[in-house]
Amino acid sequence: MTTLALPAYAQLSDTDEAALTELYRRGTPPNTLRAWERDLAYISAWKMATFGQPLAWPEEERVALRFVLDHASDLTDRPGPAQDAALELVALGLRVALTCPAPATLDRRIASWQAFHRMRNLTAPFAAPLVQQARQKARRANARPRAPKSPKPITRDILEALLATCDISPRGNRDRALLMLAFASGGRRRSEVTALDVQDIGLDDFTARGLVWIRLWQTKTTGRDKAPRLPLKGRAARAVVHWLEETGITEGPLFRPISKSGRALPRRLAPDALRLILRHRLRLAGLPEDFATPHGLRAGFLTQAALDGAPLAAAMKLSLHRSAVQAQKYYADVEISENPAADLLGD
Repeated sequence: MTTLALPAYAQLSDTDEAALTELYRRGTPPNTLRAWERDLAYISAWKMATFGQPLAWPEEERVALRFVLDHASDLTDRPGPAQDAALELVALGLRVALTCPAPATLDRRIASWQAFHRMRNLTAPFAAPLVQQARQKARRANARPRAPKSPKPITRDILEALLATCDISPRGNRDRALLMLAFASGGRRRSEVTALDVQDIGLDDFTARGLVWIRLWQTKTTGRDKAPRLPLKGRAARAVVHWLEETGITEGPLFRPISKSGRALPRRLAPDALRLILRHRLRLAGLPEDFATPHGLRAGFLTQAALDGAPLAAAMKLSLHRSAVQAQKYYADVEISENPAADLLGD
């Protein structure tokens, strides 16, 4: 297919394109930006390995179709150009193996490719009927059960085991406050926890009501214009206040690295810090390090809410799930295990 070039008056100037790119960067969550960067590296390397050419804007339909077909089957025992390109990507560290990627991975990379076209005010080729049909066939052919983001949910009993490993040292105080806040405020994502500043913690109601308010300026489902304000109560609220009192932190990042001498450093935790902290606490609690991931705190909050009989709508007000269908999955797992029809043969 021949791609028609846009007339000069319909093209963005270099200045406008730079401004638009900067707007996308400032208005896009950091996690999404990191995913875009990885996907751009992948598709750029794939096209160079497959066609010996850099990416084109807009891209051709034949390239989009080839991308779908090359990622729609297991290439382990299929010598040829597709396998050669995949091997090159493996050597570059951009691809793990020659096995067929999960449909969700293919969909994410295509979504990123489409976003790059939108940034340039161009139409991506993935809406072409032939390409769409190939994507549908590939999705059906490679359908598989969706793997959970965490092997197990961190329910209350598991969380208590983790908290029991936290002593009264600065590191113990930090980890206790961090884990309790992440769980009790609705199962916060790791990026949401590490992004918190002291200014985002409202203490006006703590003395009278034992209540701390948390302002989340950027989440996966909300932006700064609709930043939610969430309550933190009881032990979790006291743990956060104790962390602030013990460290004397009054501004800047809420959770920080701890030096060897036990001092809270004046910088933010790395985005991956919650994963490392969780692995450390799991090991101290006598559990495998891969027992759960940070998403287990989010899954555990919803699972525990279902176990305790909390209404789904109430749990979603804290978890900030936009889709009731997604949140209901955690409730469904609990409800089906308690279904009387599962006990027809008795113990």
